[in-house]
Amino acid sequence: MFDSLNRRFLPPYGADWVHAPNFSRLAERSATFENCYAGSMPCMPARRELHTGRYNFLHRSWGPLEPFDDSVPQMLGEAGVYTHLTTDHQHYWQDGGATYHGRFRTFEFFRGQEGDAWKGQVADPEIPENLKLLRTELFRQDWVNRAHLADEADHPQTRTFDAGLEFIAANRAEDDWFLQIETFDPHEPFYSYARHKELYPHAYDGPHFDWPDYRKVLESPEQVEHGRLEYAALLSMCDASLGRVLDAMDEHGLWEDTMLIVCTDHGLLLGERGWWGKNVQPWYDETIHTPLFVWDPRAGVRGERRDALVQTIDLGPTLLEYFGVDRTPDMQGRPLHDTVAHDTPVRDAGLFGAFGGHVSVTDGRHVYMRSCTTPDNRPLSEHTLMPTHMRGRFRPEELRTAELVPPFTFTKGVPLLKVPGFTFAGPYAFGTLLFDLHTDPDQQNPLTDDDLELRMAQLLTDQLRLADAPEEQYVRLGLPHEGPVTSDHLLARRQHPQALAALQPPARAEEYPDRPLGVNTPLTALLADPRASEVLRRYLGPLIDSPAATVIAGLTPVQFASFALGALPRQRLDALSGELDALNGPDGAADPAG
Repeated sequence: MFDSLNRRFLPPYGADWVHAPNFSRLAERSATFENCYAGSMPCMPARRELHTGRYNFLHRSWGPLEPFDDSVPQMLGEAGVYTHLTTDHQHYWQDGGATYHGRFRTFEFFRGQEGDAWKGQVADPEIPENLKLLRTELFRQDWVNRAHLADEADHPQTRTFDAGLEFIAANRAEDDWFLQIETFDPHEPFYSYARHKELYPHAYDGPHFDWPDYRKVLESPEQVEHGRLEYAALLSMCDASLGRVLDAMDEHGLWEDTMLIVCTDHGLLLGERGWWGKNVQPWYDETIHTPLFVWDPRAGVRGERRDALVQTIDLGPTLLEYFGVDRTPDMQGRPLHDTVAHDTPVRDAGLFGAFGGHVSVTDGRHVYMRSCTTPDNRPLSEHTLMPTHMRGRFRPEELRTAELVPPFTFTKGVPLLKVPGFTFAGPYAFGTLLFDLHTDPDQQNPLTDDDLELRMAQLLTDQLRLADAPEEQYVRLGLPHEGPVTSDHLLARRQHPQALAALQPPARAEEYPDRPLGVNTPLTALLADPRASEVLRRYLGPLIDSPAATVIAGLTPVQFASFALGALPRQRLDALSGELDALNGPDGAADPAG
């Protein structure tokens, strides 16, 4: 399993310019899926789906496995299958992921990826001139860690695959084992080594750039191309690691009786549509339409393509079926044995999204991304018994209004805490989007087709009901909890102006006056001024006091707008600029008298 693997950078999916011969080799030895979609985004929600075989994002954001959750690795272990995890994915050891790795019988963890709190160093590291705007502790720590990864043999990806191959060599003659080799790469930062970078020669002498922020593209075309090639170099490093696994399959004769699945949690935007990363924007094709390769020795299918629509939630049930273990009634995923063998369909629709973002559905050709109906993106609540965020616990302020609510159908009779939810970027600014991937594979032209939207909105609503979505999701999205979807529920045409506005280039600093109090002033300085702080709170509201506040504090409003289009679209940024500018004196200085 790789993290953030963009299928459009793989030769089996058409990227003939990327050096990844082992992915091509893999495609020759397996079934390659054309229509695999992720479900709950991003990292830990996706992994919860791998364990539970059901969607996460409708009820809760990032967090651990819940006490009522099924876990495929645990179920396999209870059925007598030896389970082992080798990984460098540090989120498993943080508050928001701390219950996943313990479901394996044994596990190994290798340190150093993406600012992992690994090496202790009081003095600041030397950091070259770079293009990163979010200079967080994570960014600083990553540069501390890099000093200890000078040799490729020491890199956590290399050590993760070393450990996986060691397990294979030691246990190749045994039956009934499941090994998960999971690397954080090619997730950012795109840190690789000279032999991989040399595969992509190009002239670049600008600032260091291998870790784009999740925001609108503000870089020059040359810088964007450099960032994409840094990703490609890291992907080539991943390809070399994959090749070592394929070599082991050959050497030990494992193709005869061992299933091999190669997958990812999601992709990544690398400048497409003027965006970097994920999470902020809707889950476009580059991020949600994922690569999947499956070798099932019972089917013996090699070098063939599969068109059936499948999802991440199907992988856990596939493993259970392979070992003869029944899936639980709560699992929404379906085993893929017959799909690998005969391209047998397992679903008519695939649901996907992130907590508080667009709720989207695909039928394999059309993609429908449903926005909230109002800018405040409410009502929205977390439903959990494990109140943690990615790297920390829920704060007391978040829990003071928590209430215990009745169980959902899948919580095994267990009630849950209902806590007010928060999301950094709301979907309203992007509007409701409808695409036909056959005629518009790059999703450049959102449709306003009432008949098609009606069909897709009903498909989406059916999936919400099957998932036992919270009632407030229907309210937030403007869909009926019961009964049919009608023309009154359609949003794509009504929100089309928002969709078009979201396609516009980002606001840039040079478009606004440089004043002591203005949209080119860091948020920390604006919040230190009582009058500017009052204005900011009217425009940014809960964000000022949210867990994200410390992350965005060093940004200017213009920079922040490139991160959170939903919170500060162009029209509001212009209005904010006018109000802040009025606080300055006639000579351009801040006017203490107001």
